[in-house]
Amino acid sequence: MPPALPPTAEILGIPLAISDYEQVMDWMEQTITTGGRGFMTAAAVNLVMSAQEDRETLAAVLSATLAVPDGQPLVWALHALGHARATRIYGPDLMARFCARAARAGIPIYLYGGRSPAALGLLERRLGERFRGLRIVGGCSPPFRPLTVEEEDRAAAAINSSNAAVVWVGTGQPKQEKWMLKMRSRLSAPLLVGVGAAFDFHAGLVAQAPPWMQRNGLEWLYRLSREPRRLWPRYARYNPRFVRGFARQYARHLRGRRR
Repeated sequence: MPPALPPTAEILGIPLAISDYEQVMDWMEQTITTGGRGFMTAAAVNLVMSAQEDRETLAAVLSATLAVPDGQPLVWALHALGHARATRIYGPDLMARFCARAARAGIPIYLYGGRSPAALGLLERRLGERFRGLRIVGGCSPPFRPLTVEEEDRAAAAINSSNAAVVWVGTGQPKQEKWMLKMRSRLSAPLLVGVGAAFDFHAGLVAQAPPWMQRNGLEWLYRLSREPRRLWPRYARYNPRFVRGFARQYARHLRGRRR
């Protein structure tokens, strides 16, 4: 019998988990031990808004077994709709916490992503030093361009031969969600988990925002200050649209309560 999923609520049509780290990790571990198969994503505002415009992204996110609210604004939105139990499940923290659990339980993991093979190697070393006993059974840093059929075949064969229980996917949103949907049926690992920029953070290649900025929903501003050329178009496009879109959803929510 598959483990029960945490409850969800929709933000702009995307169902997000109302949960916490421990409940999500318990679900992950139960999926592994019961032989289940699924994929999950730590959804940022960027992903939610990409899904409003791109059908492939929407299909990938809606096909995910579980999407957790990675961004603090998404948690605030859930709270505004009356879901007081909702907490942020930040992709890098989820990865770190589960790696600690995996090291204790002997759960093998695979790393798919990274800026380059050298960056992936650095990530493997950093995780191995931080989580003694962690079984990293393989890794692949794919090119940024679309993969050929032969490259997809090789990636699937490498992941399957590793006997990994969890494949951490860090190729960025929404690319990683599309990849997980496409490859899910070809991979024997019980879980594929998309965690965005977590690979760069844990490898020490990119600094994370201070905790106070994360708590106050200002992580985007910190990241923008570090990578303005790459991130400015994304934030300028999606942040105002998210505010407007959720304002309309919240207004409908209030009207529904008055009836």
